[in-house]
Amino acid sequence: MVSIIIPTYYAQDHLRKLLDKIKSQTIKEYELMIIDSSSKDQTVEIARQYTEHVVVIPQNEFDHGGTRAKAARLAQGEIIVFLTQDALPFDDNSIKELVQVFEDERVGAAYGRQLSYAETNLFGKHLRAFNYPETSSLKSKDDIATYGIKTAQLSNSFAAYRKSTLEEIGYFKDNLILGEDVYTGAKMILAGYKLAYVSEAKVYHSHSYTILEEFRRYFDIGVFHRCEKWILERFGKAEGEGGRYVRSEIDYLLSRHAYHLLPAFLIRNGMKYLGYKLGQNYQRLPRSLILRCSMHHRWWQ
Repeated sequence: MVSIIIPTYYAQDHLRKLLDKIKSQTIKEYELMIIDSSSKDQTVEIARQYTEHVVVIPQNEFDHGGTRAKAARLAQGEIIVFLTQDALPFDDNSIKELVQVFEDERVGAAYGRQLSYAETNLFGKHLRAFNYPETSSLKSKDDIATYGIKTAQLSNSFAAYRKSTLEEIGYFKDNLILGEDVYTGAKMILAGYKLAYVSEAKVYHSHSYTILEEFRRYFDIGVFHRCEKWILERFGKAEGEGGRYVRSEIDYLLSRHAYHLLPAFLIRNGMKYLGYKLGQNYQRLPRSLILRCSMHHRWWQ
């Protein structure tokens, strides 16, 4: 059986549409679990219309890794699918396509292709096109020399895990600022498992981050890489991948004649690099500055 788990917080604007789409999936044998961080809107009421498996936790107990680990331990399925509340399956086969790869017993986790919503800005559209190409792939420890840190890429916006493999590596780690999916993917790769990218399994999921939001997001990525230094040590530094991304983004903008966005492109990427470097050196910064730089203020408590 498959377990589908969705962490929620003030999700009433997205949840009904998402759960209707899950209800129409061609995969029929599944349990649906909603784990909510004490939303004060209609999130829990909507969730209970679709499933009896609704778990409510105190808002201050939410943890990117710990909350998902709690839900995974409660799940009955051997394959566990995670979605975020703002993702939306592309068609009725999205989940079926994702879980089929687990017929290969060496696959520990898989993630699907994320498409941008129509209203997403060009920077957000490029991010999705760069990170989620049209071609599927299967990566193992042997691919580290070729792909570096991308070998461990996963995204819990739409990902599936073999529960027995999660249990073997200790589930998701508690108290990560973000990156619980990449952390887990890296652990699985080093334990000898494969990670699958399934381009046929698609969801809509994208953001139109402002320059300041990009800065803060990359600050937190830098914090994550500083706290989990072993990932870069074992897989390689992120700067090389960053350079490839920048070259791809400028080609993307030029091919769409978006010349007016070139100044924003320069500022945006400069701020991302600055944010990342500051995050990697957060221990040298005063707390007041850290709180201005980070997207996840509660984590610092």
